[in-house]
Amino acid sequence: MKSKKNIKSIVAFAAIGIVTLFFINISLAANTAKISVETANLRKTADSEGEILEQLSQNEEVEILEKSDDWYKVKAKGMTGYLRQDLILLKEEQANTEETTNTEVNQQKNNENESKSDKGQENNGDTTKKLIAEDTKLKIVPAINATDIIEVKKDEEVIITETMNNWVCVQTKTTKGWMRKDKLKDIVEQKEEQEQKQSEQEQEEKVLKTLYINDDTVNLRKEANITSEVVTKLSLNTAVDVYEEKDGWSLVKVNGKEGYISSSLLSNKRQETSRSLETPRKKAIQEKQTTTVSLSGKGSTVVETAKNYIGSSYVYGASGPNSFDCSGFTSYVFKQHGITLSRTAAGQYSNGVFVSRDQLQPGDLVMFGSSASNITHVGIYIGGGQIVHAANKSRGVTIDTINSGYYNNKYVGARRVI
Repeated sequence: MKSKKNIKSIVAFAAIGIVTLFFINISLAANTAKISVETANLRKTADSEGEILEQLSQNEEVEILEKSDDWYKVKAKGMTGYLRQDLILLKEEQANTEETTNTEVNQQKNNENESKSDKGQENNGDTTKKLIAEDTKLKIVPAINATDIIEVKKDEEVIITETMNNWVCVQTKTTKGWMRKDKLKDIVEQKEEQEQKQSEQEQEEKVLKTLYINDDTVNLRKEANITSEVVTKLSLNTAVDVYEEKDGWSLVKVNGKEGYISSSLLSNKRQETSRSLETPRKKAIQEKQTTTVSLSGKGSTVVETAKNYIGSSYVYGASGPNSFDCSGFTSYVFKQHGITLSRTAAGQYSNGVFVSRDQLQPGDLVMFGSSASNITHVGIYIGGGQIVHAANKSRGVTIDTINSGYYNNKYVGARRVI
């Protein structure tokens, strides 16, 4: 009898041991998990706005510390942080996972959900539309050596969903991935270039009439005033195509060059060479006098510096020394004179103090766009109704008028920073 009781005791203790071991194994299994998506952000706090401590890769193991709503507090790579529950797969769940193909489908869906709702460290808005500035490849994670997903072509429209330092996550029509921020350009900038080209084309198509120079020598000027730069000199009876007449000046084009001539120096017919030209000469005396816009002080120094870069190429996002975009050019020029400006044209509209259009002086910043809340371009005023600016890809850094045409129509305001 005593022997039977001992056997029963041994069996009972063995059963208890087996059950205990079973529950210990379950507990250990429940305390570990694997990352189920290609990339998951380990966050400092249990929310999608929390600071990113580390990026964990697919199948990396983490230790589960506790669960709070839809988040797990975990330990990974010596750090403690939070992971959303749909980004990990518990050990006990892994045992019940279906075929590998189904797992990959689920992982892909989870990855898409991560990209949509996990906003990242710096989110600038989920609906920011941009254009691809040049052909580039989307990366699976924000790293130079990361795996390429797909190539996107220049001028393709994408939506920024997340920003992290100098990287952005973008959504194309079919794919989402990471790329460098400097590979994007604003849609409004392209529209501006297209509008300007269209304006120029329309202007070329609208020749009002052909007239003739009625004096011995006449100045073709850059702007519609007698102090403006002389483009070239035209001789008696030279034919010019007239595109616009306003305030006593005619916008003309001759031999591929464009500029302004006082309307009094043009006639409908060629002049007889034997005929006295004394009267038209008298009319032209004031117009023909060459004067130079007086520049003084720091503004003139800034203008001279800016003019040194005429002919430099336009590259979106560039800020010198050999290529620029519009705000990159103004920032670079003023920086050489100890003045720091905001990087964007819209930002520079808040620098310095407001200047009315009739009080413009050389060195003032002049802004353009559809309104004060939508500044898209900036240049440096040089006097005589002109600006020097990084215009666009086809023209680079150049000089243009703000008294007529595109920049007259898009003028918003000016700021004085010196």
